[in-house]
Amino acid sequence: MSHEGIRIVNAEQARQEDRENEQMPSDAVTPKKVRVKKTEGTGVEIDWKDGHQSAWNFAWLRNACPCATCHEDREKTGRPPGVAKPKEEKLLMIYEPPVKPLEVTPVGKYALKFKWSDGHESGIYSWEYLRRMCQCEICAKK
Repeated sequence: MSHEGIRIVNAEQARQEDRENEQMPSDAVTPKKVRVKKTEGTGVEIDWKDGHQSAWNFAWLRNACPCATCHEDREKTGRPPGVAKPKEEKLLMIYEPPVKPLEVTPVGKYALKFKWSDGHESGIYSWEYLRRMCQCEICAKK
């Protein structure tokens, strides 16, 4: 019998994973209105069918990329979604402009896809992922 893929978690981790995998109501993950403020450079705002509103800035979205590579890197380092990777210390720090989206395209009726100025473009931000990652005060308390 193989034990591959089995991992031991504490009770709090188990509760957190249960919450993350809990089915959300359809209206909670269906946008009524989506505003991508690419020209302003500010971020994404979504009004959900259940009346909730969510907003994210572009830096947070890039650092919360849901693609497998970014997700695994965050898990390895223990960073939550939206937290930037620490910069390596250099003798001479060179200015790097903030990452911004070059293109934003809908993926069917279920997600957004960004092409970022740093060349990254493999993350698909589903409506459910975005709703679960809501940064508003109400959701942050949960």
